[in-house]
Amino acid sequence: MRELYLTEKRAGRTSPFLALLTITMVAGAFVFLTRGQESEAVAKTGSADAKSSAESELKARLTPLQYHVTRESGTEPAFRNEYWNNHRAGIYVDVISGDPLFSSLDKFESGTGWPSFSKPIKPDSVVEKVDHSFGVRAEIRSKSSDAHLGHVFDDGPAPAGLRYCMNSAALRFVPVEKLKDEKLAEYLPLFEAKK
Repeated sequence: MRELYLTEKRAGRTSPFLALLTITMVAGAFVFLTRGQESEAVAKTGSADAKSSAESELKARLTPLQYHVTRESGTEPAFRNEYWNNHRAGIYVDVISGDPLFSSLDKFESGTGWPSFSKPIKPDSVVEKVDHSFGVRAEIRSKSSDAHLGHVFDDGPAPAGLRYCMNSAALRFVPVEKLKDEKLAEYLPLFEAKK
């Protein structure tokens, strides 16, 4: 078909056949390009809809403060949050994913009004990012859910000298006596060694 079009064009003929062939080729190209754009738009809309649906479910599951802290990088009030003064033995997990983040064995009194830890329970359970919202700080996010947890500072206890200052709203505390029920029994030896 393309060869016939080129032959007619070289000969300088403008037959009705050539006009129809030109229109057909242009229309075919338009349909091809439009379908490609439509399928790309559908794919983008589908993933955007899925993300929006997941965020809606999360918003319904979390309290407004938990959502604000974890998804909007908010900060809860000092001394008026659930775990700043918690002294029970256990594990602090990600409020979204349930993954273990911190241990009460590494919690210390920082005097800041937020729960503070000298280190995460596993180094790769959190991710550090640069935060420019209030000067330059090191933001800590959960690796599994990308939840904003808080910030890390270099004024903590030895040996590392770090203070992981976390928001209670980003955490859920699991007391040591419930670790087995919550499928966190692998952390029981940490507490048994401490006895």
